[in-house]
Amino acid sequence: MSQLVSLNEHISTQKGFAFKSKWFVDIGREIVKVSDFTSDSIEPSDLMKISDELGEQYSRYALSTGDVIIQTVGSWPSNPASVVGKAVRVPKTVNGALLNQNAVKISPKETIHRGFLYYLLRSDDFKEYIIGTAQGAASQASITLDAIKRYKFKLPVFDDQVLVAEYLENYDNLIENNNRRIAILEEMAQSLYREWFVNFRYPGHADGTKSSESADENCNKPTLIDSSLGPIPEGWEVRSAQEAITINPRTKLDKASENPFVGMSGLAENSMVIGDVIQKQGNSGAKFINGDTLFARITPCLQNGKTGYVQFLTGSQPVGFGSTEFIVLRESEDLSSEFIYLLSRSNNFREHAIQSMTGATGRQRVHNDCFASHYITVPPRGLMDEFTAAVSPMFKSIFNLSKRNENLKKQRDMLLPKLISGGIEL
Repeated sequence: MSQLVSLNEHISTQKGFAFKSKWFVDIGREIVKVSDFTSDSIEPSDLMKISDELGEQYSRYALSTGDVIIQTVGSWPSNPASVVGKAVRVPKTVNGALLNQNAVKISPKETIHRGFLYYLLRSDDFKEYIIGTAQGAASQASITLDAIKRYKFKLPVFDDQVLVAEYLENYDNLIENNNRRIAILEEMAQSLYREWFVNFRYPGHADGTKSSESADENCNKPTLIDSSLGPIPEGWEVRSAQEAITINPRTKLDKASENPFVGMSGLAENSMVIGDVIQKQGNSGAKFINGDTLFARITPCLQNGKTGYVQFLTGSQPVGFGSTEFIVLRESEDLSSEFIYLLSRSNNFREHAIQSMTGATGRQRVHNDCFASHYITVPPRGLMDEFTAAVSPMFKSIFNLSKRNENLKKQRDMLLPKLISGGIEL
């Protein structure tokens, strides 16, 4: 029979260390900051580093795959992307990295299963409890290690803990498999974009060359002409992004009805999938329709690759609205919506936006007119249609996989409190 216990009796803790920015180098031991946390894991693509020699001196702050970490300094629940008290689990890709300040590693003693501990700290009961202990100003909240340790809960016998963890783990494994498939599909689409529109190896690209039997190294390249961007295929044009893309178009939205709303937390890092869509009344902010690209315009969201592709709108008025902190990029007569999304993910497009930012450090912003000075190559419409036909099935598959993940998360989150509390027997 489960008994009410304090978390302190069943865990040990290790706070992160305040690594100095002057120690950071290009190659070395990775450092995990709370800004690297996702909703339930750690994003490994842009971790800061210190020298391997220095890293050895601080090896007691090392993380292992499966470790549970709680964010101790962050935002209030109105900003779920960085909410204080959030529990994440260390993925394989971050094994051996060192934990920075504003987070604490929670290690289980022999009496509590690590998987059960993770899901316990992800439960609504713990979230409500820990937010109730938080202190701070409107812009930042913090929790204490003491508050975490004082949390009381019902602890099942160890075998039941294992069953609960394994049951919930099945959902997370399915979600992770779908995420891997989404990543593969995105890379396939991006590779096709690079091959056709960067390397100019599109279908029929060699039709204008001397001869298919020629031994010339250029026999598989299209006929190129000079342009302000260098050699481009004959029949292509150079235009500013502002001319070629419909940027922040006027879109009518009924203020009186409930409409889908997307905040910055809804844009995933380095993925087209949009999450955290809520129904909200109003019409202030950026308006978007299916096929639009939502492009982050502020730091650090832009650097973190926050760009979403809208596919989820339904109903009689398929229009949504959201944060003014992203720019809406819409298809035009010459460029399809899929092409524009992939263009917005390209290094040149993103770097130009980053370099044009103005404002105070830590809150810089991209202005719409920056796209007037960024030039792109525009292919013939027939080639654009052919490309769209090739990648649109990939976009649809990504959307279907993301919907499956939403349903899996809802089922998991519905079961989690019942399993943790013993309301459902396994």
